[in-house]
Amino acid sequence: MENIDDLLGKLNNEQIKPVTDTEGAVLVVAGAGSGKTRVLTTRIAYLVMEKGVNPYEILAITFTNKAAEEMKNRLKKIIGDIGDMWVCTIHSMCVRILRRNIDRLGYDSNFTIYDETDKDKALKRIIEDLDLPADKLLKTVKNHISIAKNECLSPEEYKAAYSDVRFIEEIYAVYSEYEKVLARSNSLDFDDLLYKTYTLFVNFPDIADSYSQRFKYIHIDEFQDTNKVQFAIAQRLSIKHGNIFVVGDDDQSIYGWRGAKIENILNFDDIYRGAKIYKLEQNYRSSKKILELANCIIANNTERRDKKLWTDNPDGVKIETFVGTDENSEAAFAAASIKNLMARTNLRYKDFAVFMRVNALSRAFEQEFTKYAIPYKVFGGFRFFERKEIKDVLSYLKLVNNPFDDEAFFRAVSVPKRGIGDKTLLELKEFAYGAGLSVFHAIDRLAETTISPSARKKLANFKSLIEEFIEFSNNTNIIKTLDNILETTGFMDQFEDKSEENTSRIMNINELKNSIEQFVKENGETAPLAEFLNSVTLSSDTDELNSDDVVTVATIHAVKGLEYEVVFVAGLDEKILPVMRNSSLDEDLEEERRLMYVAVTRARQRLYLTRAMSRYLYGSRENMVQSRFLKEAQPVLNPNYTERKNEYTNSLYGSGYKRDYTEDDFPSSSSFSGGYSSSYAKTMLKSEKPKEKTGVNSSSYKVGVKVKHVKFGEGMIISVKGVPDNLVVDVAFKGIGIKSLSVKYAPMEIVG
Repeated sequence: MENIDDLLGKLNNEQIKPVTDTEGAVLVVAGAGSGKTRVLTTRIAYLVMEKGVNPYEILAITFTNKAAEEMKNRLKKIIGDIGDMWVCTIHSMCVRILRRNIDRLGYDSNFTIYDETDKDKALKRIIEDLDLPADKLLKTVKNHISIAKNECLSPEEYKAAYSDVRFIEEIYAVYSEYEKVLARSNSLDFDDLLYKTYTLFVNFPDIADSYSQRFKYIHIDEFQDTNKVQFAIAQRLSIKHGNIFVVGDDDQSIYGWRGAKIENILNFDDIYRGAKIYKLEQNYRSSKKILELANCIIANNTERRDKKLWTDNPDGVKIETFVGTDENSEAAFAAASIKNLMARTNLRYKDFAVFMRVNALSRAFEQEFTKYAIPYKVFGGFRFFERKEIKDVLSYLKLVNNPFDDEAFFRAVSVPKRGIGDKTLLELKEFAYGAGLSVFHAIDRLAETTISPSARKKLANFKSLIEEFIEFSNNTNIIKTLDNILETTGFMDQFEDKSEENTSRIMNINELKNSIEQFVKENGETAPLAEFLNSVTLSSDTDELNSDDVVTVATIHAVKGLEYEVVFVAGLDEKILPVMRNSSLDEDLEEERRLMYVAVTRARQRLYLTRAMSRYLYGSRENMVQSRFLKEAQPVLNPNYTERKNEYTNSLYGSGYKRDYTEDDFPSSSSFSGGYSSSYAKTMLKSEKPKEKTGVNSSSYKVGVKVKHVKFGEGMIISVKGVPDNLVVDVAFKGIGIKSLSVKYAPMEIVG
């Protein structure tokens, strides 16, 4: 345990103020890299160690599971035993509340949490049952249902509030039926974890009061990303005492597309009259040059609290920019730069990250990193628990935990194959829904259906099998339950053909076993199956970020809150960052600019801004135009920049879109333009043979090495070809492009 005075001594004056201001509503506007996590943990420690507050009375809500674990570990080191303090994500908190109280809403405590795949299947089935076009409506309906729940609106309330929305009648019909399906299946989707908690608090004030009385000090991290229902829950929890401490940065609010309300942080002091506001503007992460760029970009937003980051860190190296001819040359530049820095510094692969606005850009980087033997991992893509074989196995565990779960039933009954056809399952489903039963329990009344005797027997056998698994699980742990399921069903037999794909699936199932063993190890032999399934549904692939020595390739949304020594922000083209669909409305454009700000402020030492002159997008290759955010960055990137006024062609962006910068505004960039320059080609065609250099060590000319050419200036070798006696290197020169040069004859030398 540490002394509280020592803890406070590690803070600057601006950080100490909110830590010691313990009563009432407090907002800390914490800029990127300003030490907000330290402020949060120190404040909680101050409450316990200095104010004598029982850890049981403290609630700390974080944005990710990873952040929650890090905060718990920090607090344990500082305080020691943190007792029954809740440090968790808001979804995890709501699950705990619902497990204890959801019976008041008519659910069983062993409810299933639908992931996105389960939700899609349920909605598709409902849409088809209503004789509506699933291919046209599924995505629209799904988005509207999520919006409704995030705004705390029932189907009827949503229909009334959004009566002018296209397809509102269809949305209402599907939403209404979806709620019935969830209730019948004793299941909740991800949005329900919040919505049902809110509903519970509204309908049963005694439950809300009990938690408000317990949690006398409420802390919320990443407050700028809270949505309406999250803030409503937080407000209700603080109603008895008003002690709510929130930390966030409006400049990093990047989740508006999924319901986050930047107004929550901008209007906090209007909602909580008399709230105290503190600003943390000293950055401990980045160099002065990086912060100067970040401040320059974000200053163009209008909906923000005024702040300007500063640091005592060194100036740092110059921010580098690069333009490739296409996406592959952009990725090759990143690969060569990483190799070069690895060769001459102590950096590890895990110190590097490539950020992009959309996942689609990752392919070129994966290709080039593989070519250069650079280990990497892509985040924001296909999660482990979304793999087919994993979901197949989990469907059995879900059914054991909650036999009412129709989605788990339909998946489990089909794998391995049991000779139960789609027609039988359709009739079973229609009968069950008509009788108001779960599909599992409808099997007891098959005599009332026209299902064939042989199919009835197969269904009855499956039900008996699940009941045996349920009984078995009541007397043992999760690991043995899983082993029993795999062995009894012969699940692994389907992978007998030792193809590469099947080998991979077997390895994935073994990894699932490993994750269960780890869960039991951490939570005890009697750890409930429901809790393990919670951890699976609430997990995120970003929980693993920075865990291995690999280059991170991720969307900007996936890396907020993290930091790296070297960052590449790729795809800085219009239509990508900002994305085209978000370039018309001011509020959308401001969120895109906040994304750029978040990406830039992840970097500690080095920052690279890259783009491409053309990309393969939407089925065809298109010429690209540099992002307007690069134009906004010119006062920092190019101090001699003077603004020019031109226009984009209407054919590129539609009428009314103005261009006020040109490609020349990017003078410090390197530009891939493969092949020989015309002047170099003419030289090679002359009859006079170029003068051969003496004392050349061809082995020194390697990919990633920097050279200096008499005419072209400094550049980097990006490929080497030929034999030692006649070596030719492709060099990317700043502002010039790629030049193919003979090591034996070209007037250049190695400079680093």
